Amino acid sequence: MAEVEMKPPADKKEEKKDDKNTEKKEEKEEAPKAPPTPVQEIKSNVVLIERAVATLEPRFAHRVLRTLTALRKRIDVAVLRNAIEEVFVKDTPTKQSLLSWLPDAPAPTEAMEVDAAPPASNADAAPAASKADAAPAASKADAAPAASKAAAAPEPVPDVDIYFRLLIMHHFMASSSTYGKALELGHQTIEKMQALNRRSMDPIAAKVWYALERAYELGGELSDARPLFLAAQRTAALRRDDETQASLINRLLRSYLHYSLYDQADKLVSKTTFPASAGNPQFARYHYYLGRIKAVQLNYSAAHANLQQAIRRAPAAKLAPGFYQAVHKLFVVVELLMGDIPDRGLFRHPVLEKALTAYFDIVKAVRTGSLSQFQTTLAKHAAQFEADRTFTLIVRLRQNVIKTGIRRLSLSYSRISLRDICVKLHLDSEEDAEYIVGKAIRDGVIDGRIVHERGWMECGGQKSGYGPEVADVFSRRIGYCLELHNQSVKAMRFPLNAHRKELAAAEGAREREKELAKEIQEGDLDEEDMGGEF
Repeated sequence: MAEVEMKPPADKKEEKKDDKNTEKKEEKEEAPKAPPTPVQEIKSNVVLIERAVATLEPRFAHRVLRTLTALRKRIDVAVLRNAIEEVFVKDTPTKQSLLSWLPDAPAPTEAMEVDAAPPASNADAAPAASKADAAPAASKADAAPAASKAAAAPEPVPDVDIYFRLLIMHHFMASSSTYGKALELGHQTIEKMQALNRRSMDPIAAKVWYALERAYELGGELSDARPLFLAAQRTAALRRDDETQASLINRLLRSYLHYSLYDQADKLVSKTTFPASAGNPQFARYHYYLGRIKAVQLNYSAAHANLQQAIRRAPAAKLAPGFYQAVHKLFVVVELLMGDIPDRGLFRHPVLEKALTAYFDIVKAVRTGSLSQFQTTLAKHAAQFEADRTFTLIVRLRQNVIKTGIRRLSLSYSRISLRDICVKLHLDSEEDAEYIVGKAIRDGVIDGRIVHERGWMECGGQKSGYGPEVADVFSRRIGYCLELHNQSVKAMRFPLNAHRKELAAAEGAREREKELAKEIQEGDLDEEDMGGEF
């Protein structure tokens, strides 16, 4: 048997150490990279825009616009200037036009401290002088390739110019002192887009219209922009520009609702068709505006359906918390107006918990049917309801609170005076109580009657298991069962041509009977054939 040499245990330890070292190196290599700077992100977005234009694929442009919300919070004058200088290598009129909107970058406040150089000896002076003489020559040698590279660089597509203008507009809207410059730049950008009339520019154009409308709103001149938006919407509809058309319809609806012009907003909705190819954010805004219009028009079921669509199509709660809160505020009020109580878990949502505190107090007042609690809560949070533009809808809940209180009283008392109803529900007079109770009886909220001579309300007792109503329900159920049986019989499937066999058997029996009768008449049958009885 051949001998086998065993490795010493030290070699195993060394192998384990090597494995650990390689694992550590791999972990270091797989460490997360630092996030890109704003300038790098803008340059990568420019590459995506040029790819979208070259390949006619709008998804690259949409990918760029998805980063706009986070990017506009990180840009400033220095970032915009550096990005323009690096993207527009040549000194073109487009570059000069973009730089003219930006002020000069602020100079550094503190100079960098530099240690004083030690005095050079005579031996080192000569090489230093030769290096100083060689430096200008080297800089000239490096400048020549840079100039040739700049001359050979292609000019960016016009979509990149519009993208930079959009970034500058958002930078201007960050400060109230530059709202005027944002408006001026927006009008100039719109004129340039309409002159170019490029279909690859449609996604960015929709964002430009949004930024222009926002600039008008921040400047308090939103009504002045309405004729411009209407003309642009007609043009977008003729050009089949769905992105711009969807954005402009939402801008117009926002303008109408800002000034409480609900009739004009409803006419706009009836006269236009929202593009089916629009993105989910545009659809979410559109359904939210429709929900507000329908709620004011007392069409609560349609408003509830539109608000549900807005919630489903809206971005995640953490990405767009403002819109998420606004939709749910209106959604809670509409549910209360429909006679439903919202789910309690809705008010525990981390994004909605603080925003819906006042609405939770209103829900508790409506649920208990306490008119005094409702009035106190309404007066306490009136400022917030006015800011949310839901005050007029919440005032309508007074009738719902009274109906809930009357229902609770009808279950507690078999007979109660109108005077006591006024005291318990904090109504103004007995006439108001009689009118409200009569309407509740007519609407089927409670079962009872008003005895006007004695001034009280008699509430109906618990319904027994007998009576005309129960008989009607029972007859409807029997009719449903009989109809279901008839439909089931009609839907039954029988064997194909089974009736023909029965017809053939019946024909054979008739033939045999005829033959038998003929033989009897002719006398061919004897007594044995006919039977003993004959």
